[in-house]
Formats: sequence, structure tokens, C-alpha cells
Amino acid sequence: MHGFRIFDRRSLLLLLSLLLSAGFFATTLFGYFVSKQAIRDAIVGQDLPLTASNIYSEIQKDLVRPVLISSTMAHDTFLRDWVVKRESRVAEMAHYLREIKERHGAFSSFFVSDKSAIYYTGEGVLKRVSATDPLDAWYFRVRDMKPDYEINVDPDLANANALTIFINYRVFDFSGNYIGATGIGLTVDAVRRLITDYQRRFQRTIYFVDAQGQVVLFGNQSGRARDLRSAPGLGALVERILREKAGTYQYSANGDNHILNVNYLPELKWYLFVEQNEATALAGIRRTLYINLAISLVVTLVVLLLTHFVLSRYQHRIEEMASTDNLTGLLNRHAFDILIGKLLADYRRAPKPFAILLADIDHFKQINDRHGHLVGDQVLKGLAGVLLGGLRQSDIAVRWGGEEFLLLLNGCDHTEAQRVAENLRQRIETTPIEVDGLDIVVTISVGVSQYDGVELPDQMVNRADTALYAAKKGGRNRVEVAAQPDLAQVAVPPAPTPGSGI
Repeated sequence: MHGFRIFDRRSLLLLLSLLLSAGFFATTLFGYFVSKQAIRDAIVGQDLPLTASNIYSEIQKDLVRPVLISSTMAHDTFLRDWVVKRESRVAEMAHYLREIKERHGAFSSFFVSDKSAIYYTGEGVLKRVSATDPLDAWYFRVRDMKPDYEINVDPDLANANALTIFINYRVFDFSGNYIGATGIGLTVDAVRRLITDYQRRFQRTIYFVDAQGQVVLFGNQSGRARDLRSAPGLGALVERILREKAGTYQYSANGDNHILNVNYLPELKWYLFVEQNEATALAGIRRTLYINLAISLVVTLVVLLLTHFVLSRYQHRIEEMASTDNLTGLLNRHAFDILIGKLLADYRRAPKPFAILLADIDHFKQINDRHGHLVGDQVLKGLAGVLLGGLRQSDIAVRWGGEEFLLLLNGCDHTEAQRVAENLRQRIETTPIEVDGLDIVVTISVGVSQYDGVELPDQMVNRADTALYAAKKGGRNRVEVAAQPDLAQVAVPPAPTPGSGI
């Protein structure tokens, strides 16, 4: 049976897909945003400060250590005694500086005497410093400054002007008089390699900033602005950061959110900036989001396919129940109404004779009274099977009600229909129906009518019913053919309207 629908399966599947998709999408996004906030809180409250602390410990070992070495040199008794003794033996100073350099792995070591203006290195006398030489400006700045030391980036005259980080430490004699400057140097490239190594190990961006907001050291980042005040997003925070000296800050630049932890390193007199790009930190859960969405899509499709399969079977079962007699398995009167309408529509397009047989079991009440209604039901079921066995594939059998059956014979006129009816009557009469070991012989009476081309379906059925009554009145177990109707008395069916399906 087609065209009979208990519910709209497409609408139900669409609604289910929308509900599942919305549910999965909302759950996945909620989980993503919760995880995102948790990661951001962890970065701000734990990860970044802890990373900055670890990096600071590393810096103390790798960068602050030269400050301590320079401080030791400035307070070394040998160095001060050597100066007080009028710098008499240059070889001793050269040996001392060379030993400091080799022992601590420094790039260079030096001492500049304020009295003689001689610049000593591990190789001996390098030069005499002069207030008029721009390359010597650093010394006169150190001599006049108040802090004990400074960290400065300058070319190293003793090493082919290689850009070097110098720790310049002021030296005083035993009476507290200034007598010169000493210290060691590290190459900028070496320190940058250290910072790059930190970045690789800690997965953060790391750089150093001086008190003027200038980036003095950084790793392998490209495009880093020297003056942080001109850096997008970060520039507006520079004054606050330099004033507060430590804290966690957030800013946006080039569409990315950045989380920044700042610590002031008094030994270096620099600020340590440890920065995390939020997009990098969230890359993992973003991949998880995409995976969850893909899984949700697959689950939704699987659920929809299973639902479609179940609903199809359910729809088919409902259609069967709505159009089939539960006891005999034959079509019911509702199905007949649909089929006869289709048959009439076909007839109007291409007229072809068809007929109906209305059959009734003879003395069926006696079977119920003698054997019981359960046996009677089995007789009805068995008779339905015999009827189906005697019909063509194009014929239709309907349980009309009680012990009555209607057979729709497509392509048959009343003569052929009478022959089919007679064959069925004889077959049933000679085929006992076995029920619980009993062979019950039944007979049927049959009324035949042929569609005349203009009458209504009910009129054709009524003529078959009249013929059936005549068969019963004539002694039962026989076939009677209804007379063709008086056309003047036949109600002409209305012409089909467009879209009616007939």
C-alpha cells in the first residue's frame, strides 16, 4: 500500500537531526569554552609565573653568575694590591685575567686602571683609554656612576669588536678610593642562544627590556620592536609595566591575545618578559573541538540512519496494520477504498473491464456453534489461503466483514469472472480445512458483478451483494451473476478534479 502515511518521516528526521546537532554543538562548545577559560586561568595564575620563575633561576645561573664573578674580581685582594703596588708587573695581571676568563668560560675579562688609564686583558696591555675616544665613553660613564656595576652591550676591542655584554664593576682600594673598573664579557650571540634555548624548553617568548622600555636581548624572534612603546597592543602598557616592575598583563595584537608575565631582575637591572600567545596554548583544545565536532557529526548521521531504518520499518508495519486484516492477512475495506479509487482512475485513462466477486461462507454460524469461535477463526484464515491460491497476481482479495470476502478481478468481464468464481467455489468445496486435527468442509456462495463504466463503487458492490443473496436463496454453494444496471438509475460519478489523484 502506497500513499498512506501515519506521520511525516522527513519532518521527524529533520527535527531529530536539528535537535541532535544543536545538542552536540552546544555541549561541545560549552566544553570548549570551559576548557579554554580553565587553560587561560592556569596560564595566568600558575603556568606563566612558574615558567618565569624557572627562567629566572636559569638566568641566575647563566647571566647573573657573570655579575657575581665581576663582583668577586672587584673585591679581589690580589687585584687591589697589584694596583696599589703601582701596576709594576703586567704579566701578573694578564695571567690573573686569563685565568678568570678560562676558569669561568667568559668571552673576555678586563681591568682598566684609573691612575694609568691602561686597559688590561688576558693578553696584556690593550690600550690607554681616552675621554676623547667615543669607544672609551663607557669607562668614564662607569667611573662617574653611583651604582657599583652596570651591564652594557658594546663592541669588544680585544675581540675584533664582537658585540658583547659587559658587566662593568667599579673597583675601590682598601681606603674606599676609586681605582678602576673590572669585569667580564659574554657575546650577545651566546646569550641569544641561551634565550632561544629557554624559549624552546619552556614554549614561551622571552626577552629582556631595560629601564627605558628598550628591548636589549631577545632570542630568535623576527620583527621584534626595539622600543616597546611602538609595539602594537603592548605599547599602551609599557609605562605601567616599568612602574610596577612585576605582574601579569594581557594585550591583543594582530588578532591574537597575548598573556605577559614581567619580573624585574635587580642583578641585571633589566626586566624579564615572558610571553604566551593564547592561540598557541589553545591549539590543543581547538584540535579537540574539531575532533569532537566531527565525532558529533558522525554520531548524528549514524543515529539518523538508524532512526530512518527503524521508522521505515515502523511505517511499513503501521501501513500493513492499517490496510490488512489481522486474522486472515488479507486487505481490509479501508485498503479496498484506496485501491478501487486507483482502479477507477486507470479505467478512465484506458478502459479495461474489471469485476468483483462477493463470497460468503455457507452456514458459518453452525461451524462457530459446533466447534467454537477459535475454530471458526482458523476456518476463516484457512479459507483466505485457499482464495489467494486460486487468484492471479493482479487480483486482490479483501476481507469484507465477518465471513464475507470480496475479490477484485482486474481485466475480467462478467463471463471470465463467473468462470473464476466457479473454480474457486469448487476448489473450496473439495479442499477441507484442517483445524486441530479436524477436517472441516466448507462451501461458499458467490455474487458476481462487472463494472459498467459509470456507476459508483458502492453500486457495483451492491449489485454483487444482490447476486450473493440470490445464490444463497437459490440453495447456497453456487455462483450468481448480477444483471447489468439500468443506466437511467445509475448515479454518474463526478469527473475527477485536478490534483485529486483519480
